[in-house]
Amino acid sequence: MKLSLGRAAGALVLAAAPWAPAAAKPIAYADGTTVMAEYGAGMMTEVQAFYAPTYRYSLGGGHLALQGEDGALTRDYTYVRANFLPKRWNLPSAQANVFVWGSVGRAHVGELDENQFGWNVGGQIDYETRQFYSSLRTDLYEASAYSHRIDTLQLGVSPRAHDIDTLAVWFVLQAREFTGGLYDGTEVAALVRLFKGNAWVEAGLTQDGKVQAMLMFNF
Repeated sequence: MKLSLGRAAGALVLAAAPWAPAAAKPIAYADGTTVMAEYGAGMMTEVQAFYAPTYRYSLGGGHLALQGEDGALTRDYTYVRANFLPKRWNLPSAQANVFVWGSVGRAHVGELDENQFGWNVGGQIDYETRQFYSSLRTDLYEASAYSHRIDTLQLGVSPRAHDIDTLAVWFVLQAREFTGGLYDGTEVAALVRLFKGNAWVEAGLTQDGKVQAMLMFNF
């Protein structure tokens, strides 16, 4: 049965604790720089860097490379992007965030071997305590030759409560849907996430035995 992440979003309760940043966020803190890199099972590779003058928004850019499951479709998108935090809920033992973003850039369509103007809009909602984490993210990528959407749902638990200055260990289940002919069905991955202070790494395998990994640093 194909999992619908759009329907799953309706049942998800959302938030995240500022002292336990288990959710990858495009805005870490005011006057901070965030650098992220993700390898998604051979179908998705992305690097990003953002600077946040305030905790409300950040500016930067990145590069995304997409490849279809059979290798026939390839997309490369190099962009500049703005991220915005329209809503945050600070709760006694948790925090909730809503992020939105938009980007424009150069889209290279591999099978046509041509460059086109591309754009992207997306958003993320997340919820986190020191031992539970959930997030739902969606990204829409458009150019004249294609339209792709990537929806990612993550649920995580930590065996013990942790603080920002101690090593945090999380076990995360991820489900990701691709549209636009990249992948048939929902890709599911089991991940282990480690972070301490301003550094984060997560890695695991999909149901097809492919590697999924991510690095993030905040300066």
